[in-house]
Amino acid sequence: MLQREGCFRPQGTSLQLAVEDGLQQFKQYNRHVSTGAALTCTSLEITVLTSQPGKEVVKQLEEGLKDTDLVRVRRLQVVEITKGVLEGMDSASPGEEPSNDESSILGTDIDLQTIDNDIVSMEIFFKAWLHNSGTDQEYIHLLLPSRAFSNISRARDNPMCLKCDLQERLLSPSLLPGTADGSLRVDDPKGDFSTLYQMASQSSASRYKLRVIKALKSSGVCESLTYGLPFILRPTSCWQLDWDELETNQQHFHALCHSLLKREWLLLAKGEPLSGGHSLREPTSTFYVILPSRSPTLLVKAVATRELMLPSPFPLLPEDPPEDSLKIVEASGA
Repeated sequence: MLQREGCFRPQGTSLQLAVEDGLQQFKQYNRHVSTGAALTCTSLEITVLTSQPGKEVVKQLEEGLKDTDLVRVRRLQVVEITKGVLEGMDSASPGEEPSNDESSILGTDIDLQTIDNDIVSMEIFFKAWLHNSGTDQEYIHLLLPSRAFSNISRARDNPMCLKCDLQERLLSPSLLPGTADGSLRVDDPKGDFSTLYQMASQSSASRYKLRVIKALKSSGVCESLTYGLPFILRPTSCWQLDWDELETNQQHFHALCHSLLKREWLLLAKGEPLSGGHSLREPTSTFYVILPSRSPTLLVKAVATRELMLPSPFPLLPEDPPEDSLKIVEASGA
């Protein structure tokens, strides 16, 4: 979308120098912050957006950086923005476009991705940056009783631990322009759930734990009892874990999703407070419902306890509404 005025074709060494400059700045930043506090960033991700052929850019980077120390670079990614549909018809066929599978052939350190030059594709690409897909440590430990779900309320010893990453499902409407007054706020700023993501993703030796205390029928939980923004649990992709552990953890996670769907169950879990600090008051506990989906993920929502619930004096619907009213309503919806 940039105008042609002011643009120029870069020299062959421009990308190499840009990556090296980024590494140098990162090292300087680490030396600066290490003097006053613990490191907040341990690795670097570099993304190159280009309209040039992605394979050529990857080869150019590989050749220019072959003698450069890339230990601190967690991910080096080249994103080729393809031309419009009509423009691309003459130059290349869809089958000739590089795919993510081809990137593994080009080099182990450089990923290649292609995106279309349209608003939706660009929006999805930049929104993906909001997800931390390469975690240094898993966010959540989901503790499952070792016995059958039928005895779940009594099983406390030797729980199975599923290591999960927490992913936001929605952007809070309160963060958008025009909602600063909080009129559209859907999460409780004082509640434990609104800070679940911050607590789970912060750097600490102990992970935030959700201990499953009961399995419930999906039809037995009313949506009016849940509150706050939903979050998604998925098997962790923490790069510090062994491949065997990652694979086993993923298989157990998928088996849990399958079992819950098969039985039409959801899980009731209790959030265990983070260790550290002493308080005279007993910390409050937050409870969550964990719902399965057809995709290999779990949906996490906070559920209200009795202390938060207001009276609900609503009678059940009559089985047979008035015939006249029923006909009018059904006719309007036809």
